[in-house]
Amino acid sequence: MTLTLRSLGLAGALGALALPAAAQTAWDMPTPYGDAVFHTQNVMQFADDVREATGGSLDITVHSAGSLFGHAEIKDSVRRGLAPAGEILLSRLSNENPVFEVDSIPFLADSYEDAQALWDASKPQVEELLAEQGLTLLFAVPWPGQSLFLTEEVTDPAALEGVSFRAYNTATEQLATELGMIPTQVEAGDIPTAFATGRVSAMMTSPSTGVSSQAWDYTSNYIDVQAWLPKNVVFVNTEAFNALTEDEQAAVMEAAATAETRGWEMSMAETETQIAALEENGMTVSQPSEALAAALAAAGETMAAAWLESAGEAGQAIMDAYEAE
Repeated sequence: MTLTLRSLGLAGALGALALPAAAQTAWDMPTPYGDAVFHTQNVMQFADDVREATGGSLDITVHSAGSLFGHAEIKDSVRRGLAPAGEILLSRLSNENPVFEVDSIPFLADSYEDAQALWDASKPQVEELLAEQGLTLLFAVPWPGQSLFLTEEVTDPAALEGVSFRAYNTATEQLATELGMIPTQVEAGDIPTAFATGRVSAMMTSPSTGVSSQAWDYTSNYIDVQAWLPKNVVFVNTEAFNALTEDEQAAVMEAAATAETRGWEMSMAETETQIAALEENGMTVSQPSEALAAALAAAGETMAAAWLESAGEAGQAIMDAYEAE
């Protein structure tokens, strides 16, 4: 039987349809923060950058607001391979090793310049500790400086004694205790309810979290102390990363470097715009009184000494590198 040009064209088209589709790797990436938070926006852009750079061969789906795994579950889920990548607040791992909470020592690094220097000094040890658990660090981005949100104006530190204080890691628990407050663990998404039900009446957090949780609905005063700039870290299961092609690995690392630079810039921009938003929504924005600033600084010195004792040689190495920056 003689094949016509038309039948040859049809056969070619059918043959093309029979070819296997290009291989695609799909990653789920949980984060505890909502879509309005700049950290989430940054990791979503990171996922888009990876997808574009790999031509879609690596497709990362970001699951925000703890919708896939809760904050406390994310690191272990990535370690076990239940989710290939994830984002957490680094200092939440302080119960594993004090190195993870160096960025939450009050007034050790209370500016973006100092926070960058502290990250440069501590990053090698953080990478090593994560690597021991089968995790590869991709990038880190700080929150704006942590400041006080209160239901009442406070100038005398004695007024803080007995106040229920929202804590989110070991450092905030310690700070509350140093100031005579009562720490209560509350996740970012539960802040409004915790205040509304009277579980807490004060917190130390970023203006970003204050705005995203509409702090003006349950607090009235923002005291701009900028005590520390804690970081979120994004990491990947090392086996999952090694399973990628070399080109895909390069695309992930390049997108991660871009995300870190972009994230720090976003964080700096957030500081001014979000404090302004708090004020626009009726909150009283002020600087700490001399007495309150002195009490906070004293608490920071106590916490720094305690941290250095618990961190031992590793902690001293970080401090030496930080002071040399």
